[in-house]
Amino acid sequence: MTHKKTVVIGFVGATLDQGKKDDRWQRWRPTMSLLMHDDLVIDELVLLHDRQHRNLVNFLSEDMAQLSPQTQVTGAKVSVRDPWDFADVYGALYDFVKNYQFDTEKYEYLLHITTGTHVAQICWYLLIEAGYLPAKLIQSSPNENKTAQGQYRIIDLDLSKYDALNQRFENEQNANWQQLKANIATHNAAFNQLIEQVELVATRSSAPILIMGATGAGKSHLAKQIYQLKKEKFHLNGRFVDVNCATLRGDSAMSALFGHVKGAFTGAASARQGLLKSADGGILFLDEIGELGADEQAMLLKALEDKIFFPVGSDKEIQADFQLIAGTNCDLRQEVKAGRFREDLWARLNTWTFFLPALKDRSEDIAPNVQFELQRFANLHQRQLRFNRDALDVYLKFAKSEQATWQGNFRDLTASVTRMATLANGSRINLPDVTQEIERLKQLWKTDATDPALGENALWKNQKLSTDAALLAQLLSNEQLMQIDEFDKIQLLGVIQVCQNSKTMAEAGRQLFAVSREQRSTTNDSDRVKKYLARFGLSWEILHSSN
Repeated sequence: MTHKKTVVIGFVGATLDQGKKDDRWQRWRPTMSLLMHDDLVIDELVLLHDRQHRNLVNFLSEDMAQLSPQTQVTGAKVSVRDPWDFADVYGALYDFVKNYQFDTEKYEYLLHITTGTHVAQICWYLLIEAGYLPAKLIQSSPNENKTAQGQYRIIDLDLSKYDALNQRFENEQNANWQQLKANIATHNAAFNQLIEQVELVATRSSAPILIMGATGAGKSHLAKQIYQLKKEKFHLNGRFVDVNCATLRGDSAMSALFGHVKGAFTGAASARQGLLKSADGGILFLDEIGELGADEQAMLLKALEDKIFFPVGSDKEIQADFQLIAGTNCDLRQEVKAGRFREDLWARLNTWTFFLPALKDRSEDIAPNVQFELQRFANLHQRQLRFNRDALDVYLKFAKSEQATWQGNFRDLTASVTRMATLANGSRINLPDVTQEIERLKQLWKTDATDPALGENALWKNQKLSTDAALLAQLLSNEQLMQIDEFDKIQLLGVIQVCQNSKTMAEAGRQLFAVSREQRSTTNDSDRVKKYLARFGLSWEILHSSN
């Protein structure tokens, strides 16, 4: 095996390497000191310098020829206008590294970091970390005896070689995983692998994250844990804003997300900031993002790409820099094919996509989650409970069986443990408590149409739909009904019912606008009701004459 030669690269010490008097040989000079160690043989020394210090390099070369004649000294000029400007220094060093012919088969490279500004040292670190510079670090420093020789140490940035540091990082990474799992000792291999990937993404990327999974699978919970992890590691100063897009309907959806200016539309008595701006500097979680309308999807895409958007009714852009986490229980790929979801927005969201498995597919994780829910109940109600061993065995056997469909996933499990803990007498959940709960779950999960309770519910629902349809048909013409969206029909029915159950228009207005009226400087609820009904050709008198 051929012995590799050693090449040291570093800046010339503009201050400490200076000196022409004879006493310079007794004084510690960082670059010269590297050549004074019997156990460090340097075959080539590359000294980086600017135009001003070329003569210093020449003078040092003469001294080095006396001290270590076998060492080849080479000067390399780098153009740095401002040694304290990060971009300027990094650009100059990057150019040097890219143009230098490294040959790692013949040479071992050491980078001298004692000389040069702190900015230069940081840039060297970054270049090594990025793989542009195949070198270890060498650091020279004075010794206790203050001799010219000083001392040195070689630092390998491959931290995997440092057991203590490597173990520290592994422990930190494990702590991150546990935080994302809310310290639940999950055993499902697929889920734990997913959490490992989420941890890497959460700590290394600010790109949008898409979490797909059935309702109740834990999308919102995972999003909150990601926020907490990033907040602790990166000190986020923004909020976690949680929005269910299924609740954003009609004209109010745009205003809720992007805000509006005063007077933007009827009822906009004051400006509204909007949820995107509320998440500035933090995380915006849009659950059920597939429910967003086409216009909202288009504006969201612009906000993600440009970090700017226009509030409703405004011609002035608003800036908001947030990380988006989106959740959905539907397959957005199919929604794109069906034309219900924008393909460009899907592409923007699809950088990081994670599929959360359902609870029934994580049977080995039911036991630790039961204990987690029991402890959460104790913290909330200040009442510590435990399962009797036989009761827990029976519950877990059922929970992992084919009979347990867990249609609501973790929401079902949370509700189940809460019920048993609430109904238990004393500090123990006994077998009778578990037996009753199992029967309750079986009834909840029944889908047989012959079930009496379900039959009654279906009959009531059909009767209600027939009544609602008849009421609208009584008040509106067929032509009007054909021009009204299903959403507007549902909203109109609600308004009609409130009006018919109220004695005066003012009373109906107070109930219908209970929240927004508090934000208005002046209130005329009767006029708002009157204008809304007029949109459909209705009036207060017509509603009460038909009641």
